[in-house]
Amino acid sequence: MPRTNRHDTSFGSSYARAGPRMDARGATEHRRRLVEAAYGVVVEIGAGYGATFPHYPAAVTGVLALEPDPTLRGLALAAARTAPVPVTVEEGVAESVPTADASVDVVVSSLVLCSVADQSVALAEVLRVLRPGGLLLFYEHVRSAHRVFAAAEDLVTPLWSRMAGGCHPNRDTVAMIAGAGLTVRAMERFGFSVLPGNPRLAHVLGVASKS
Repeated sequence: MPRTNRHDTSFGSSYARAGPRMDARGATEHRRRLVEAAYGVVVEIGAGYGATFPHYPAAVTGVLALEPDPTLRGLALAAARTAPVPVTVEEGVAESVPTADASVDVVVSSLVLCSVADQSVALAEVLRVLRPGGLLLFYEHVRSAHRVFAAAEDLVTPLWSRMAGGCHPNRDTVAMIAGAGLTVRAMERFGFSVLPGNPRLAHVLGVASKS
């Protein structure tokens, strides 16, 4: 999951190797569905290696893609050259989006909110930059609805977070989105095994809007 903090400089290389395998197992289709409602001016937080770029529809006039990891950012810059819409890649984090208040039509978050240092701050930034009626399009892995699995996620999170670029498998991200003041308009919840031998973790694809 693409980092939006800077505390594990080795993670970008690992994610760049593992990400395409995940994409081949179904994440490419998830990303395509994620951005099919995108339009106008878009900010993508934690853009990773640019896996979302090929799927932006013609209704998008431009994308500002933020990625803090230098390895992933370099790959994103290369991916931006062949994107179907204009994409500008910059160093940046979800907790500090370099755009003006109410200046963005859509924010895209693809497997990012699990790893931000502070979800509340990141979502406050989403709310700040979105225009009234603007959308947050999110694709995230989230806390299990099964009590035993959720307890296991709580148990492994401290170690996993250190190993995996700050990723927290136990975050109830949809509740945080709603709590930040965004209205969840649509959401699909499903299990997805990101790599062979991995358990099917709870994932969500959804749309939230700013009033």
